[in-house]
Amino acid sequence: MNFPIGLTLSMVLVAVVTLMATRASTDLVLLGCLTVLLIGGVVSPDAALKEGFGNEGLITVGVLFVVAEGLQQTGAVTLVAQYLLGRPKSRAAAQTRLMIPTAAVSAFLNNTPVVAVLMPILDDWARKCRLPPSQLLIPLSYAAVLGGLCTLIGTSTTLVVNGMMKDADIEGLSMFEIGKVGIWCCGLGLVYILLLSKPLLPNRRTALDALSDPREYTVEMLVESGSPLIGKTIERAGLRHLPGTFLMEIEREGHILAAVGPNERLQAGDRLVFVGVVESVVDLQKISGLTPATDQVFKLDSPRAERCLIEAVVSNTCPIVNLTIREARFRTRYNAAVIAVSRNGQRLRGKIGDIVLVPGDTLLLEAHPSFADMQRNSRDFFLVSRVEDSTPLRHERAWIAQGILLIMVGLVTFGGWSMLNASLLAAGAMLGTRCVRGTEARRSIEWSVLLTIAAGLGIGEAMKSSGAADYVATSLIAFAGDDALWALAIIYGVTMVFTNLITAKAAAVLIFPVAVGTANALGVDPRAFAIAVAIAAAASFATPIGYQTNLMVYGPGGYRYSDYVRFGGPLSLLIWAVSMWLIPTYWPL
Repeated sequence: MNFPIGLTLSMVLVAVVTLMATRASTDLVLLGCLTVLLIGGVVSPDAALKEGFGNEGLITVGVLFVVAEGLQQTGAVTLVAQYLLGRPKSRAAAQTRLMIPTAAVSAFLNNTPVVAVLMPILDDWARKCRLPPSQLLIPLSYAAVLGGLCTLIGTSTTLVVNGMMKDADIEGLSMFEIGKVGIWCCGLGLVYILLLSKPLLPNRRTALDALSDPREYTVEMLVESGSPLIGKTIERAGLRHLPGTFLMEIEREGHILAAVGPNERLQAGDRLVFVGVVESVVDLQKISGLTPATDQVFKLDSPRAERCLIEAVVSNTCPIVNLTIREARFRTRYNAAVIAVSRNGQRLRGKIGDIVLVPGDTLLLEAHPSFADMQRNSRDFFLVSRVEDSTPLRHERAWIAQGILLIMVGLVTFGGWSMLNASLLAAGAMLGTRCVRGTEARRSIEWSVLLTIAAGLGIGEAMKSSGAADYVATSLIAFAGDDALWALAIIYGVTMVFTNLITAKAAAVLIFPVAVGTANALGVDPRAFAIAVAIAAAASFATPIGYQTNLMVYGPGGYRYSDYVRFGGPLSLLIWAVSMWLIPTYWPL
C-alpha cells in the first residue's frame, strides 16, 4: 500500500468515524477530508473540482430546489398531496399513503425532485396527523430510492451505469429491464419499512419543535366567494384537526355558531374564528379560499405576494395605546394590517378593529418585510420580528406551476431530455411566470446539501486516481476464486459499502470497471455484474451521505447518523439478498 492509497483510505475512515461519533456538519467534514487529500497531492484541484462542483447531477439538484420552491410558493401540489395523503388514523396507514405514491412517481421521475416537492407538504401533514416527522421523512427518502430501482430513468445512477455499459460494448438496458429485480426489491423494501419503522426509527424532535412558541392568537378568516371550500364540511375542508389551533366559532350572517361540529358545511362569507399559535396562523394563510377577515389587508400598498407576517409587541410609549385598532388608523400609520392579537393567553373576542390595545399586546401583522427593519428600533414597539415562511401563497398561479412540472416530467420521460436540461427549462419558466421570485429562488437552494455532494464526489475521484478503489476491490474479490456467484455477491457488497460512504455515482464509476473485468476473467455475462453494480449503487440506505435524498431529510427529521445505520443497514442487506436471488435467474452466469 503506497502513500496515496493509505492517505485516501485514512480520510474515508476519518470521515465515517467523525460523522458517526459526533454531530459535526456533514459538508464541513467531507470538505475537510477533501482538503487534506488536495494538500497531500492525492488528487489534483482540477480533477476534484471538475468531478465535484462541475458534476451535472450536482447542478441538477440545485436547479430542482428552485422548481420545488415554485411549486411550494403557489401551493401547486398541496391539493393533490392532500387528496393522496388524506387523514390516516395510524402510523402504518400514514406511511402506506406516503410511500406507495412516492415509489410509483419515482420510477418515472428522478427521486430528488420528488422528495424536494413533498418535504414541505410532509412537514405540515405530519403535524396534522400528530406524528413526529422522524417517522415519515426517512420512509419518504427510502421509498423514493426503492421506486427508482424499477426503471432505467428512475435514478440517474442507473443512467450512468447504462452509459458505461454502452461504452464498454455491452448491450444497454431497456426501460423496464432492471425492474425485473427492482420491483421485487421495492415491494419487499416497503414491507420492511412498514413492519420495522416503529421499533427502529426514533421519535425525534427537530430544533424548531423544541423552540416552538406557546403564544396563542385569536384570528378571523373569511371564506371567499368562489372558494373551493364552499359546500365542504369542516372535516373535509381539513379544518378539523389543524396542528396547534382549533376552530372556535363561525360567524354567519350576524349569527354565531359556537361549538362547530365536523359536519357543518361552509358557506361563502363565513367568518371563521380560530385560536392557535403563530405557526398555525401561517398554515391558515396558505389554505386556498381563506383570507384574513380584515379588509385592511387588501388596502396595503405592496402586493400580497411580497408581504410576510411580522410579530410586534406594543410598548407603553406607543401612541396608539388605549385606542382601538380602527381608531388608531393602524394601516394608515404603519402601512401594516393587524391579523391577530395575543394578550397573556386571553382569548380576545370581537372583531380585530374593535380591540383596544394595551402595552404588552403582541400583534401579528401582515406587512412588507421592510416594516421589521423600519420599526426594529422604534419606541412604538418593544420587539419586532419576522415570522419565517409566512409569505401568502400565489394560488392564482398554481395551475401554471402544475403545468410546468408536467412538461418537465414529460420531456424527461417521453422526450429524451436530460434531467438537467428539463429542470433548467422548468426553473426558468417558474421565474418567468412569477411562480417564484429571484430572492426566493436563491434562498431555496440548500447549499450545505450541494457542498456535501460535491465533496463526496471529489473524494470519489481521489479513490479512483490514487488506486485506493482498485486496491480495496481487488483485495476483496480475491476471496471469490473461480465462483462466479460468489464473485457477483462480493462485487455487490463492495459497491454497497462504497455507495454508503462516497455517494452512489462515485461508487458506480469506481466499481464498474472492476465488475466488468471480473466477469470477463471468469468468462460470464458481464450484464449480470453491471446490473448488480447499478442496483447496489442506487440502493443507498445505511448512511445519510450516500444519497442526496437521505441528506435532504437528515436535518428536518432531527436524525442522527446512527439512525440510518440501524434502520437502513438491514434494508441494504435485504436488497442484497433479493438481488443475489434474482439477478442470476434473469441473467444466467
